Amino acid sequence: MTTTLGATISVPAGVQRWPADGVTADGGIAIRDWRGGPIDCGACAHHALRADGDCEPGRSCMQDAYARRIDRFFHRHRALASHHLDHPYFEVRAIAARYADLFHLHALIDDPDETVRLQVALRVPQRSLERLRCDPHREVRIRVAMRIEAPMLASMRADPDYQVRATVARRLPEPLLATMAADADAQVRREVARRIGMPGLLRLAGDPAAEVRRVVVERLPVGLLGVFDGDEDVIVAHVAARRRTAPEGVSTDD
Repeated sequence: MTTTLGATISVPAGVQRWPADGVTADGGIAIRDWRGGPIDCGACAHHALRADGDCEPGRSCMQDAYARRIDRFFHRHRALASHHLDHPYFEVRAIAARYADLFHLHALIDDPDETVRLQVALRVPQRSLERLRCDPHREVRIRVAMRIEAPMLASMRADPDYQVRATVARRLPEPLLATMAADADAQVRREVARRIGMPGLLRLAGDPAAEVRRVVVERLPVGLLGVFDGDEDVIVAHVAARRRTAPEGVSTDD
């Protein structure tokens, strides 16, 4: 005898399966496993949890293809996360990495999927971040630059991606910012201009990019604003004039 679930899927009676189409949740996202087929609760290693209401297809399920349902499962069952770090589906590995204990994460540093390595970069101890500084994916390196301690952060100043270098410039110790003042990308130089002290700030007054000079003109001491006389950028010229004519002690912020 068989029980039919949905329009096209027939399975033996008593076996809990959820069809890949015809049943939806989470805003209409189909209930299906990570291979695109029906979810078979009976074949799941954690099927006993369902009897106690601790998992539910379409809501909280580590077999599901939908990341939010996987996350709900591991959020509730954190102790199980470390047991699924070698799962063939990258979403399961990545989400399990959010909840697994730190001792097991080192094995994922070389995971073939950048989504997994990104989660690793957000959690591993400092000693493990060094290996991720040269990760092939920029989003992973950005997370590394957001966390890594200053001595190793300096080694990322020449990263090939400008967003990584901009992240470095936001955190690099101020005495080292001058080494990034000539970066090829204006966004990076702008981050430098926001933090660098004198005389590095004055040197950036001649930067070819207006967006960099706009930062400099707001920070440069009033007595040095003459360097912007005749500046071709209207905003730079306006801010310089406003600050030079403002009464002493009066804020010039618009």
